Amino acid sequence: MRVAIGCDHAGLPIKSVVIEAVKSEGHEPIDFGTDSGNRVDYPDFAEIAGEAIVNKKAERGILICGSGIGMCITANKIKGIYAGICHDTYSAHQGVEHDQMNVLCLGGQIIGPELAKELVITFLRAEVWESERHQKRIDKYKKIESRNFK
Repeated sequence: MRVAIGCDHAGLPIKSVVIEAVKSEGHEPIDFGTDSGNRVDYPDFAEIAGEAIVNKKAERGILICGSGIGMCITANKIKGIYAGICHDTYSAHQGVEHDQMNVLCLGGQIIGPELAKELVITFLRAEVWESERHQKRIDKYKKIESRNFK
């Protein structure tokens, strides 16, 4: 699986751990930056990584900023991106299984490298559950999405 990675300056402290975790699971990270500790704007990196998923250059994404919130908000403005902030392993797999989450957002100033690694591995190992109960809800949010993204 190809995994789009994007971060701002505040996410940089855990970015290398995230990339190594992706590789350790046998996946291909696509690094969209940043590579500098200089202040940058998280929306720029969320958009680049999100567009890679929408354009089928990557299957999933991982976005990192200080809290994960800015990246998550920005990513969810892209039609076809279903991003969630996860700072616990249950949410990292449940978001994929139940909700078809395709982007994991992390707070580089909230979690440390070991938890980041566990979250990435959990997210990448998770698979969508084919369930009528979950699909009904997914169809509802996609209907809302289609009304609001023209």
